[in-house]
Amino acid sequence: MRLDWFERIPINIPTLILLLAAGLFIVRLLIRQLRVIPPVWRRSLVETLDASIFAALLSLVIITFVVQAFYIPSGSMEPTLAVGDRILVGKFSYRIGAIDRGDIIVFHYPLGPARDFVKRVVGLPGETVELREGLVLVNGKPLSELYPTALPGGDRACTSNYGPRRVPVGQYFVLGDNRCNSEDSRFFGFVPAQNVVGKALFIYWPFPRVGLIH
Repeated sequence: MRLDWFERIPINIPTLILLLAAGLFIVRLLIRQLRVIPPVWRRSLVETLDASIFAALLSLVIITFVVQAFYIPSGSMEPTLAVGDRILVGKFSYRIGAIDRGDIIVFHYPLGPARDFVKRVVGLPGETVELREGLVLVNGKPLSELYPTALPGGDRACTSNYGPRRVPVGQYFVLGDNRCNSEDSRFFGFVPAQNVVGKALFIYWPFPRVGLIH
């Protein structure tokens, strides 16, 4: 599933925030020099700009290191994530813990890092992954998938076959929960650890679907 809500913007969001903060700082300097503005108004404007600059820099730190919001534009992770869901992704999650099987991660698309995808981790580094008529096998054993998939028994109705392939060290094999309609590691290959943005944690909109992501 692609997360391409800002693909049309030629620069990324942190850069935009940094440019905004720089612009506000320049405006602040100009206002302090404008003697035509009464001192009380000038002081009030400078204080407002100071607060805005601080808020911009704080949001930059949060987006860069803590949490970021993403929009789900397609159904490749249904029923877990639906079209139109807005989710929060914890960027700190894998700074303090390891990526586990079953985690839903956001990552830079291996064939074009400007795009972000969200998928579920199925194969860990060093494991051998195979899909046999839709049944997922890890190291030759059927995978017990306790999370929901779009079709009963995974994507066996699609008779999907893959591998067996060994997951390289430092990389991951990912699948969409809606495997009959998902561009995932079966097509674009493994996901390097350095491409991982963070772990999908929470649906915050629409209101009826608010809750933790499993």
